Amino acid sequence: MADPTNLPLSTSPAMPRTNSGAAKVAREFEGVFAGQIAKIMMESAEMDGDFTGGSGESMFRGILAEQIGNQIAQGRGLGLAAAVEAQIIRMQGGQ
Repeated sequence: MADPTNLPLSTSPAMPRTNSGAAKVAREFEGVFAGQIAKIMMESAEMDGDFTGGSGESMFRGILAEQIGNQIAQGRGLGLAAAVEAQIIRMQGGQ
C-alpha cells in the first residue's frame, strides 16, 4: 500500500477554486472608478453664488464623490464589474 503523504502532485485531488471574492473585488473596483468620475465632474462644476458649502464643502467633497461612486456600484453600476470579474477569474486560471 502506498504512503498517502508521498503521492505525486498530479494524483492528489485538486481543490476547486471559488470565485466569490472576484465579484466583490470587481464591484469595489467599479465603485472606486465611479467615485473618481464623480470627483472629476464635481471639480469641473462652477461653485459660485449663495448655494456653495464654503470650506466645509471643499473639505468633504472627496468623501462625497467616493460615496456617490459606491452607490452607483451598488445599484445598476456602469457595467464594468462583469468585465473586471471575468478578467480576474481568467487571470486566476478559472473558466
